[in-house]
Amino acid sequence: MPKVDKNTFGRWRWGFLENKARFSYDVLINKSGGSITFYKKQRPGIGDLPSRKPKSLFYKPEYSSTNSKSESRKLFGEDYFDYPKSEQLLCDIIHISSNENDLILDSFLGSATTIAVANKMNRKFIGIEMGNQAYTHCKVRLDKVISGNDGLKLSQTLNWKGGGAYKFYELAPSFIVKDEFGNPVIDDFYNDVKLIKAMCKLMNYTYIPSQTDYWKHGVGQGKNYLYVTTQLLTSGMVQQIAGHLSEGESLIVCPKKFEPGAEIIDNRITIKKIPQSVLKACQFGKKEYLLPIKETAMEEVEIETEEETN
Repeated sequence: MPKVDKNTFGRWRWGFLENKARFSYDVLINKSGGSITFYKKQRPGIGDLPSRKPKSLFYKPEYSSTNSKSESRKLFGEDYFDYPKSEQLLCDIIHISSNENDLILDSFLGSATTIAVANKMNRKFIGIEMGNQAYTHCKVRLDKVISGNDGLKLSQTLNWKGGGAYKFYELAPSFIVKDEFGNPVIDDFYNDVKLIKAMCKLMNYTYIPSQTDYWKHGVGQGKNYLYVTTQLLTSGMVQQIAGHLSEGESLIVCPKKFEPGAEIIDNRITIKKIPQSVLKACQFGKKEYLLPIKETAMEEVEIETEEETN
């Protein structure tokens, strides 16, 4: 084993050993109040932890890779995930580092062990995965956990009978691509419908365009609606729409830009511009930029507000 400069690793509480291969260690983790302490203990003779420290733990056979792969095989068959972690290990880590209803984040979800255990332990969770296992492993596993039939030992230990829920989101392709001149433009994948759908998702509305009212692109809770337009939103347009709002209806309008004063025409109508992060990254007027702009409105689109010309 190569020599290691002990000075590069800070202060050693129990002394520095250059040849650690001769020793076997357990790591003890103690949670007391709001603090967590890690200890290393040399075997043999570790013994049971004192009963006065019920939240302490040390290495368990359930942490082994053999046990982890057995769990993965039970969940996914022979096509199990490489290098899985055991549910008991994640259970102990979540136990000492969080409380019920806390939010658990796993940015590299793998086979979803972390969030599966978090759900069983009454924690909220966010899991992120770029690989295809998001479909073949993560979703499959969570569905089994929620239905209460994953068949793993931890479910028996926790008396888990199923429950909970999750939302599954997919990232759309990037809005921005390079045109033939190397300039960033909006991808032609995003035609008028795609952009409206994207804004509906961003604003948490459901894309259900009305067959009768052009200004109803998305539907929210109750009688709340969303309208997306790349035209200059004028006060006259807002007044026109306001005249068609029925009792109890409200509307959010997402324009490219709007005329000063348009936002105070009617308190049932809220104006939120299409995000500047998207608009600033685009070169407008390119053939790749396909949005619902009527020919009769082209002159309006080119009008700049006083604020934008300064």
